[in-house]
This record gives sequence, C-alpha cells and structure tokens, in this order.
Amino acid sequence: MDTARPAPVSLGAAFKYWLKLGFISFGGPAGQISMMHQELVEKRRWISEHRYLHGLNYCMLLPGPEAIQLAIYISWLMHGVKGAVLAGVLFFLPAFLLLSLLGGIYLAFGDVPLVQGIFYGIKPAVVAVVLFAAWRIGSKALKNEVLWGMAALAFIGIFFFDVGFPWIVLAAGLLGALGGKLMPHKFKGGGGHGASNKQYGPALIDDDTPTPAHAKFSWGKLILTTAIFVAIWFAAMFVVSGSQTLTDMGNFFTRAAFLTIGGAYAVLPYVYQGGVEHYGWLTGAQMMDGLALGETTPGPLIMVVTWVGYLGGVAKGVFDNPILAGLAGAATATFFTFLPSFWFILAGGPLVESTRNELKFTAPLTGITAAVVGVVINLAVFFAWHTFWPQGTDAEPFAGTFDAFPLIVSIAAFVALWKYKADIMKVIGVCALLGLAYTFVK
Repeated sequence: MDTARPAPVSLGAAFKYWLKLGFISFGGPAGQISMMHQELVEKRRWISEHRYLHGLNYCMLLPGPEAIQLAIYISWLMHGVKGAVLAGVLFFLPAFLLLSLLGGIYLAFGDVPLVQGIFYGIKPAVVAVVLFAAWRIGSKALKNEVLWGMAALAFIGIFFFDVGFPWIVLAAGLLGALGGKLMPHKFKGGGGHGASNKQYGPALIDDDTPTPAHAKFSWGKLILTTAIFVAIWFAAMFVVSGSQTLTDMGNFFTRAAFLTIGGAYAVLPYVYQGGVEHYGWLTGAQMMDGLALGETTPGPLIMVVTWVGYLGGVAKGVFDNPILAGLAGAATATFFTFLPSFWFILAGGPLVESTRNELKFTAPLTGITAAVVGVVINLAVFFAWHTFWPQGTDAEPFAGTFDAFPLIVSIAAFVALWKYKADIMKVIGVCALLGLAYTFVK
C-alpha cells in the first residue's frame, strides 16, 4: 500500500477524468457509483472511503440522480463551483449528444422494418427491466408491513384512481413524517451504505482533511446561492418564452427534478403522465423505446428526458427545421432537469449533510421510497399492457389480439436479470435480436 499522499489534482487533470467517465458511465446508478469508487477511492485516492460514503449517503437522500450528484459533490469539494459545473456537465453531455442523434435517426427511419423488429424485441425487455427495478427497490425499502401497505396504497391510487404522482409523493412524505413520530421503529433507515474499514492509503481529501471553506454551511451563502439559481432559472425561462412548448417543458421538467426521490424509475411515471398523456410530446410506445435506449447509453437513466424533449420539439414544430426543433426540445428538457441537482449540492449540500442522521428528516423519505415501489410497479403494468395488447386503448384496454411473444420474452428477460444477475445492456441486446428474428420469421 502506498503511504504517500497523492499530489494535488489540477482542474485540467480532473477535466480528463470527468470527460472519460461521461463516455463510459454505463450500468445505471449502481454501476456508476461503483466505477467512481474504484477509480477515485482505490486507484487515484482523490477522496477517502469514509468521505466518499459520507457524500454518497446524503446524495441518496436528495431528489435527482444520485450518481451525477455524487460526481458534482466530489468535484465541488476539490475545485469549488468550477469543479461542480465541470463534473456535472461532462457526466451527462455524451448521453445528451448520443440520445439527440438517436432521436433524429429514430424519427427518420423508425418505420423501417429492421428498426421496427429491433424495438419489437426491446419493448418486452423494458417491461422486465422496470419490474426488476421495482423488485430491487422494494427488497431494500419495504422492511415491514407498514411500508408494504404504503406501497400498496400508492399502486392503488395511481392505477385505479389516476392520482397524480406529486400528490402521492406529498401524501407519502406526510405519512412518513407522522409515522416517524408515532412508530419510529417502522421508519428507521437501514443504515445507508455504512462505514467501511477498507484502506487504500492516504487520500487527497482524507478523513481528517478539514472541510474546505467553500463547502461549509452558512445561511448567507445558502440565500445567495439560491438567489443566483433562481435568477438563472428565470433567465432560462425568458430565453424559451418565445415557444409555448419550450415554456411548458421548462416548467414541467423543473417540477420533475424535485420529484425524483427514489431514482429515475420513480419519476418515470410522472414524465409519462406529462409527456405522453398531458402534453402529447410523444406516444407511449416512443417513451418505451426511449427508455430502452436510455438503458443502453452512458449517463444517468433520467437522460430519457433528452429523448422526450427531442421528440416533443419535433412533434410540436418548435422550429420549421426538425433537427433544430428536436435539439431545442432536448436542450430545454435536459437543462431544466439537471439545474436543481447543481443547486442541491452547491446550496443545500452542507445543510443536508448536517441533518442526514436525524429521523425527522429521514422518515418522510422512507415513506416516499415505499410509495415509489408501488408507483414503479404501476409503470411496469402500464408498459406490459401496451406491449402485450398493442391495440389496446384507455376505453378498451384489452382490444385487439393478445401478443404472446412479448410475454415470453419479458418473462425470460426478468429471470435473466433476477436469477442470473445478467447485465441489463446484454439482456436488452439479446431481446432486440430476438425481436428482429421473430419479425422476419413470422
């Protein structure tokens, strides 16, 4: 083990790492967090194990994609605001460019039989992936009958009574806060990621390294930073105010950013409700295709908003040129989705860190996470309905013929994910090939 402390890291050296990470950050949040740990804690020793987990624990409590927030947090500790912006933008920029390109190709060639066959196999894989996500979240979050009951209520509310996702989050948070007082033992967290005794040698930001001045909490700094972000938000809304569609996207994706407690799968039903049912930016089938592409491209899964924005910009004719229209929609959706993540770290990070072990703060989040399980199951059911009964409508959900092939593929994909721990990208790839083969054989 190397006993020498690493040399200070320049902003230029950090730029190279964060750019590389943006292109290789596959595997969803778990894969991205593991990748950063291996590189930044074990190999480069930019930050100690304890400080890394300390940052991760409170990023897990925040709305938004925890992996990108952790990257922002680490880079912020090292290089202040410049570092935060650098890491955050480079984390999602490659995915933004790739999904925008794929959106244009999809709209131009989506009717080609080859492309249709590929997505015919991908759709049932998405059903399995979302259902597996519900199982994965539920197995960790639903530790007792109270939390199971909250998950069931959330499913019933959104599936049978069409209750809006924000109302479910609010109700779950209030029930969690109440439960934390009346039944604290039912709403205690699972201890987060815990501490670790692993040692990799002295780190640049070590356990005993004082908190940098720019990372210490003060009410004045919180108010000033918040005011700056509010000003940026209003300036951005002014820029897009010439288009009603882009204005709607700015408002909608800002709300979505504050509702992503529980990860990207938690907010997908809300994005679906807004993007497909309310605004009509894309169809349900196109949303499923975008989710599949989001799973197989680098960056956080919430990058599916880039896809939604691109297709919405084209569908609503934001500009006469469809490429410009798509890019305007994609840029708007992406900007307003990620802006709050930077605010959470730069303004609220020190405050959240100081309160992360208090039950009065964590109990509402425990309740929300339980409700998220029910909401994600609803999303899986909704996608399954669209996949197995492709001609179904809201009025006649089981209209047309039942398609058995996607059901078989979905079951096989779920078993591969659940029992054999298969890689999501490989599962989607195999399902795409199966769909292509079946399309040309039948």
